[in-house]
Amino acid sequence: MKFGYVPVREAEGAIMAHSLGLGPQASARRIAKGTVLDADHIRQLIASGIAEVVAAVLEDGDLPEDVTAMRLAQALVPETGAQHIRITGAGAGRVNLYATSCGIVTLDAARIHALNAIDPMISVATVPDYARVDAGGMIATIKIIAYAVPEAQLIRAETGAGGAIRVLPPVYQTATLIETVTQPAASGEVSGELSGKGRAAMAGRLARFDAALTPRVVVPHAEAELSDAIKQATGEMLLILTGSATSDLRDVAPQALRMAGGEVIRFGMPVDPGNLLFIGRLAEKPVIGLPGCARSIALNGADWVLERLICGLHVGAGDIAAMGVGGLLKEIPTRPRPRRDHHT
Repeated sequence: MKFGYVPVREAEGAIMAHSLGLGPQASARRIAKGTVLDADHIRQLIASGIAEVVAAVLEDGDLPEDVTAMRLAQALVPETGAQHIRITGAGAGRVNLYATSCGIVTLDAARIHALNAIDPMISVATVPDYARVDAGGMIATIKIIAYAVPEAQLIRAETGAGGAIRVLPPVYQTATLIETVTQPAASGEVSGELSGKGRAAMAGRLARFDAALTPRVVVPHAEAELSDAIKQATGEMLLILTGSATSDLRDVAPQALRMAGGEVIRFGMPVDPGNLLFIGRLAEKPVIGLPGCARSIALNGADWVLERLICGLHVGAGDIAAMGVGGLLKEIPTRPRPRRDHHT
């Protein structure tokens, strides 16, 4: 592609680089930036006394920006249905990608990095890997920065791009939240009013994924009672929110899961808030031992784990360990023990 001043009489087919007025009046006709000049434009420019324009001229082998952007989008999303992505039309060298389902976005970051390194004029910008998305949410934009790109460069970008971006929709529709309280009445029944804050927060998180909680389950904070509740849970996922925070791998909630026939995969995560989370399984049912911060609607480590599990992704001990980079989340103003130096 050539770019610069072009004599108007030689400019037919060139692409205007800047908008240009054809007369001194405010109402005078303008030729907009990006316009492909035709014979009528040339006549108007000459009549207005304009001898040259700043324009881009495509050369053999160049592809226009909109064609390039659309081809790259289609290379990234060859199966719109399976990838749960909608491709928009092209304009000004841009095509956007939108989720057609709620869920999480998964990326092959290495392939996208490689694509963006081919030519500075070819760019793909995305949301972060594992980002939660609503149906209709924008997840990526393909922008061709110049007016044209050599087709050879586009072919390099297209190669291997397929499936590098996809949306994983939820695979579970229900979850049972078991809450424990630490002060049972003498009769053996749970005493006092149990705040619904934690349940409301978790119901909201599930609603983002078109999932819901099963009827409320509240039991004393004891291994035997909690184990029985775990066995009887009807939800496809199991969430445990204890009245007293889990502070060890052998504490009440992890032990109760083992007593119920389940396994604990990992206790503790390098995400703050959210350190005291544990994950496990009961047969094929994912289990999350929630940290106390899950009672708040603010982002915490439990969100990252829940979002992946509800969309069918495996979350192992290594996945939890890898969450530490970026795992220092925004401070909560009401945090009882703020993460600050008390000596300053």
